[in-house]
Amino acid sequence: MRQADPQIELDTSLGYLLKETASALRASMEAVLRPLGMTITHYSCLELLAQRPGLSNSELARGAFVTRQSMNVLLQALERDGLVRRPEQPTVGRALPAELTDRGRRQLTAASAAVRGVEDKMKSELSEDERATLHGLLTRCVASLR
Repeated sequence: MRQADPQIELDTSLGYLLKETASALRASMEAVLRPLGMTITHYSCLELLAQRPGLSNSELARGAFVTRQSMNVLLQALERDGLVRRPEQPTVGRALPAELTDRGRRQLTAASAAVRGVEDKMKSELSEDERATLHGLLTRCVASLR
């Protein structure tokens, strides 16, 4: 009896297509964020803080898919640039919850518009029903892997 061929066919591999999609999305986002002096991680951090104020370094790192060390370096830079503020001393435990400054909110507004444009372009050839279906399917894929 012959075993199934273990080789993945790239033309039909869903994993490969998702990676290709993620790579194209990342390149497009980098292209629109670069003129704003931002990286994707920089943007992600600001967006997370706008939607969930007071996140700790660890929570931000998880949300932005980077290490705690990388996020700490980024937070220090954002703080130095006046985009984020953190208390000098923790109020509880060791966490220093961060929040956006007015300057950080302004920078985020420009970045969000640029990123929204990229996402709109990516979805431009999909109907509303197709967008909803894709969202549901991807959500289920993530859940299956976790």
